[in-house]
Amino acid sequence: MDLPKFRLSPNAYALNLFVAESGICSCCGQARELKYNSSFYSREEPDYLCPWCIADGSAAQRYEGEFNDYLGIEGVSADPDEPDSIVMDRVLLLEVCERTPSYHSWQQEQWLVHCDQPCAFVGYTDHTEIKQLEQELQADIANMPERYLQAISKTGDPVGGYLFRCVKCGTHRLHTDCS
Repeated sequence: MDLPKFRLSPNAYALNLFVAESGICSCCGQARELKYNSSFYSREEPDYLCPWCIADGSAAQRYEGEFNDYLGIEGVSADPDEPDSIVMDRVLLLEVCERTPSYHSWQQEQWLVHCDQPCAFVGYTDHTEIKQLEQELQADIANMPERYLQAISKTGDPVGGYLFRCVKCGTHRLHTDCS
């Protein structure tokens, strides 16, 4: 059986957002071999979620939860009348929140936006890769001191780097956080 693909997290399997573990999915009740291994925000905490139940939205629906926080999407506000709030198609917001695996971070995950829509999370990055994309990432790194940029690592120690790519134009974006 082919694994489901995640448009906004195309490298989810390579990034270990799922671990090889046999079990019964708490949502669909099927015997599975891949267990979700990242954030899920809900009142009830399921023991095991499979990629299929994330991809089709059934896990989020059944547990009334989110894999990525709505307010963690860049520019989205709880108050649509806020002057700088991004107006985005609800379908795109729900794709991020309810059908896209979250990534591992120190702080609350943030989902970056470009061309008025959510970017795809490409993976964890470090100062070497950032240097290669320096001109493209200029808007995201312009106010970061060189010392901070040098501290960015894929492991997040001491600063985590999270690389995104616009699904429309291919421009890269960068989010960072630290413990």
